[in-house]
Amino acid sequence: MKKNLYKYLSGTKYPGRGICIGLTPDGNKVMIAYWIMGRSQNSRNRVFEACPDRGGIRTVAADPSKMEDPHLIIYNPVLTLGDTTIVTNGDQTDTIYAFIRDGLFPGYSFEAALATRTFEDDEPNFTPRISGVVDMRLGGYKMSILKSCEGNGDSVQRQTFDYPQPVAGEGQLLTTYQKDGNPLPSFAGEPLRVTVDETDPNEFAGKVWEALDPDNKVSLFVRAIELGTGDYEDVIINKYDKVEG
Repeated sequence: MKKNLYKYLSGTKYPGRGICIGLTPDGNKVMIAYWIMGRSQNSRNRVFEACPDRGGIRTVAADPSKMEDPHLIIYNPVLTLGDTTIVTNGDQTDTIYAFIRDGLFPGYSFEAALATRTFEDDEPNFTPRISGVVDMRLGGYKMSILKSCEGNGDSVQRQTFDYPQPVAGEGQLLTTYQKDGNPLPSFAGEPLRVTVDETDPNEFAGKVWEALDPDNKVSLFVRAIELGTGDYEDVIINKYDKVEG
């Protein structure tokens, strides 16, 4: 059953980091959303910053003087390589980028790259690594989750989902967690089938941002890609201002 994206997010206080990919209602664009959330001061002390030279974004400390531990929270969430957009919740973005660039596994570089990675080493949560790649010309996409077996740090599960013929007006949603908790329960099952009801990335970003929990949301990135040309428009929303110097 297809879920209303905004209602789902507004009804989940802490889904953690999330990736949503889908087609606009007119079928002419792929819409990508990626957001980060945080419960600790260290996790919340972040902003998204554009990296035009790599066609993406990176996370940086909002206030460098308050950064306690960059491990797992400073990375490149989005990179562009040729006709492919890569979006992930960790430094596996660079792993996927390298495998696609080197072309050692044509058509399966995404899976091969993630076969070298596992979930995050933040026991007891063992936060899943979630990832996606988008064909910017044709609109198909893949998504992946690397998670522990119900909190067992000795057992990784790698699941990949392929959507070569997405449907206009809907998409798929992957989040790191099902809900708030201690430890945080990892996302389970297939990516959720959700509505994508906007063609304008600014409107879409505004609705997603409004739906995220006001206490825990940190930053949001949205990209709208024109099929055929691969041209794109990016939107970044940060809760916190960056402190210079």
